[in-house]
Amino acid sequence: MSDGNKQAYFRIKRILDFALALLSLILLSPIFLFAAVGIKMSSPGKIFYRAKRMGKGNQPFEMYKFRTMHENSDQFGSITAVNDNRIFSFGNILRKTKIDELPQLINIIKNQMSIVGPRPEDVEIVKKHYTERQMHTLDVKPGLASPGSIFNYTHGDSFLEGKDSEYLYLNRFMPLKLEMELIYINNCSLQYDVKIILRTLYVVFSRVAGKKNYKLPLEYKMIQKEKRAKRRKL
Repeated sequence: MSDGNKQAYFRIKRILDFALALLSLILLSPIFLFAAVGIKMSSPGKIFYRAKRMGKGNQPFEMYKFRTMHENSDQFGSITAVNDNRIFSFGNILRKTKIDELPQLINIIKNQMSIVGPRPEDVEIVKKHYTERQMHTLDVKPGLASPGSIFNYTHGDSFLEGKDSEYLYLNRFMPLKLEMELIYINNCSLQYDVKIILRTLYVVFSRVAGKKNYKLPLEYKMIQKEKRAKRRKL
């Protein structure tokens, strides 16, 4: 994509982001009310959780989520383990359905995020663990949906099964997820964005319906193909 086409793409994307986020906030307001009431009835504390995330250009921002953990649980680490006991029962429902992520529509309206883009990472993880290559995921605005977020939803638990979920995330899952995000950045287009949105909707609704096993995504296969090519050159 030429520089001129990229500029046009990002301008159009911003207009679509704002319009779709605003429309979604209006249409999904009953779900927001359902989530707010459920949280208040399930766990004492605030309805929303403000997570410190790194945004475009290495600029931190507060990402909004419906709270799914007991108050002050983040002091025990930012990585969520499989069957994490910090998550209350209604919070599990919000996480499984991805309703907990819907407040990020506000971040999109505020121009801090896009509907599609690399998932924003914890500020301290970026500062301490990102390589120079991985920092390129901050070249664009973070998103609500991405190849990495889909892979996390369908296959993430299998990478984090163990006693040290933080180590497993940082050393096994995160590098792979970020490679997927880089594939998106290097191939971004409105067509790719639409595919990511449709793939996200499919995995969320199918998983809620009971589906458990998913094929490995195209981005994962591209990464493995590149690794095999590098090994053959050695």
